[in-house]
Amino acid sequence: MTDLELFPEYTVTQLLFKGVKNAMELRKMSVNGEIKGALINPSMISEAFKRFGISDSDSAVHIVFVHNKDETLNIQDIISKVDGEQIAVDRVSDLTDAAKIKKLYKIAPQEEKCE
Repeated sequence: MTDLELFPEYTVTQLLFKGVKNAMELRKMSVNGEIKGALINPSMISEAFKRFGISDSDSAVHIVFVHNKDETLNIQDIISKVDGEQIAVDRVSDLTDAAKIKKLYKIAPQEEKCE
């Protein structure tokens, strides 16, 4: 969990999964309010908060909850709904698709060399 500096009464909880087989079901649960967090495609995670939710065929899901610190979040209930392998959130870069990011931002080969 990570506290929010500007909103100290809130915290962020993140869960990361790979090998997900039920993205369509998860997306429906999110739309129906059964999962009260953002379901994000981690292949483009830095941009995902602005543009990219999950699609029915995604095999990786990054679930992000922003919630009041006093609110009890039943993490095990959420984990049990995902048909996939939970991995450490700090491994999100393992699931990032550099080619998609380069295409989205139109990064030329010479720009890559400049970092």
